[in-house]
Amino acid sequence: MFRISNQMIYGQSLSGINSKLSILTELNLQSSTQKRVNRPSDDPTATVNILDHRDTLRSFDQYLENVSTAKGWLQQSDSTLLQVSTILSRTKELAEQGATGTLSAANRQQVSYEVRQLFEQLIGLANTKYQGKSIYAGHKTDENAFSEVLWMTTNDATLSDPATNTFTIEGASKTTVLVQYTHPTAATGSSVPMDTCGVRYSIDGGATFRTDGTVTLQPNGSVKVDLPGSGTAITFANNTNVKVNSPTNTNDTNGSWLWLRPTAQYKGDDMDQDKTTVTGIGNNANLIGASSVGAYKTNALVRIDNTAPVKMNERINYSYSMDNGLTWVTGNTVAPDASSNATMLNLTGGGVLHLTSNGTNLLTPGSQYLIKPNTAAIELRVNVSEAVRINDVGKDIFGGVYQDSARVRSNGGERLVLSSSNASAVFDATSTNFYASNGGVATKNLFEMMGNLIAFLETNNQHGIQQSLESLKLVQSQVLTATASVGARENRLIITQNVLENLKVNENEQLSAQEDVDLATLMSQLSMQQTAYQAVLKSSSMIMQMNLMQYI
Repeated sequence: MFRISNQMIYGQSLSGINSKLSILTELNLQSSTQKRVNRPSDDPTATVNILDHRDTLRSFDQYLENVSTAKGWLQQSDSTLLQVSTILSRTKELAEQGATGTLSAANRQQVSYEVRQLFEQLIGLANTKYQGKSIYAGHKTDENAFSEVLWMTTNDATLSDPATNTFTIEGASKTTVLVQYTHPTAATGSSVPMDTCGVRYSIDGGATFRTDGTVTLQPNGSVKVDLPGSGTAITFANNTNVKVNSPTNTNDTNGSWLWLRPTAQYKGDDMDQDKTTVTGIGNNANLIGASSVGAYKTNALVRIDNTAPVKMNERINYSYSMDNGLTWVTGNTVAPDASSNATMLNLTGGGVLHLTSNGTNLLTPGSQYLIKPNTAAIELRVNVSEAVRINDVGKDIFGGVYQDSARVRSNGGERLVLSSSNASAVFDATSTNFYASNGGVATKNLFEMMGNLIAFLETNNQHGIQQSLESLKLVQSQVLTATASVGARENRLIITQNVLENLKVNENEQLSAQEDVDLATLMSQLSMQQTAYQAVLKSSSMIMQMNLMQYI
């Protein structure tokens, strides 16, 4: 037997009240949050699953945001290319008018006014931006993809062939500059050195010619043709032979003709896989000439593994990595060549690294050469293993001429100098050439086609306009192909978005099963616990009121 004291009664009553109140409070919290698990201690195993589901949902949200951004870029590009296609259709109408034999020089001049405006509009479209970023400039999104410059078309292929000669054009002109060479004694059509010739040029479509131009042989062997009345000049790297024009007949086509006309220079990045940049890393790496050819999808590292300095005409041991140095392909060697100050290192699955003497032919152990391929693609990841390219390389759609621009100072101002040595008409090397005979050369280079069409309209050249019409067909096909590519990526994004939204719904359902409370069960438990709590309070109150004084 034991005695039950008032203190025990009070303690047990308070414990019962607190227990029921604790359960009721927890159920009330679940009712407020609609969550079964509100803290890790509620269900440690479920908490791990809940955090995993939430991470997955956050990744889906990011993917969906990337899809939205990508759709914006591609929709802007789609709209732009449709406008380009409309302009090309109008250009074709004008070119067909200009190619009509009944038109006069004045009529073709009038047609050229609209074509120049269309050309300017095309440059504006090629510089289209989305949210302040150029969509056709590769990674150089903060600057325009294209700028207008002067370029040259000629009926003399030797003057525009980089293999035999290079040229630089300076200045600007609002009209096509037609240039012809003359000679005081040589017969018309004969080939003579350029520096022995005089020059005449026209800035009004060939109606009148000026003779104040000069042809000057420079100390370095180049020849500068200065055309002061046009504000332009051409410098040829070599004193190339040209064909003499008739001294009296400016329409004679037996001589060399030049048309200085507009085009656009591409200033963005490219994705030409045969172009790479090689950087030497090591004590004397900068004293070794390094270049690489081949198709690289990623950066490549080449390391010299000899234990002592080695000359290029000795056996060279090397390793290379195609994953930024994580893994290396070792055991590669180059056999000694006693007569060589150059060597070639082969990279399986990549390309070839050429090393040449450039101050020394000594390779230091551990020296490395980083090969970086050209890249221009901006990709957004829209799934764990899927990325979509959202931009396009402008030169692959619009063409133009392409090189790294060089800036020179002249008379306190800045002007752009383009040289054909590394500036070529994109897609083909023939767009600067014009042949007066039948079967002229067509090009799918949009800006070169437009430049030639302007030149031929402004100089009343019917055959040249007909040649431009052939190019227009190729250009329109090129633009349609680019539009189809953009549209295909848009459709891919729509499908991807639907898949992500379905996966998100499924993931939310799984999260809800782990985390959310069953409302029906919760309401039943709340009612039961509320009744139990009230019962405890009532019974405790009754017991507390009972004492011996009531029975005395």
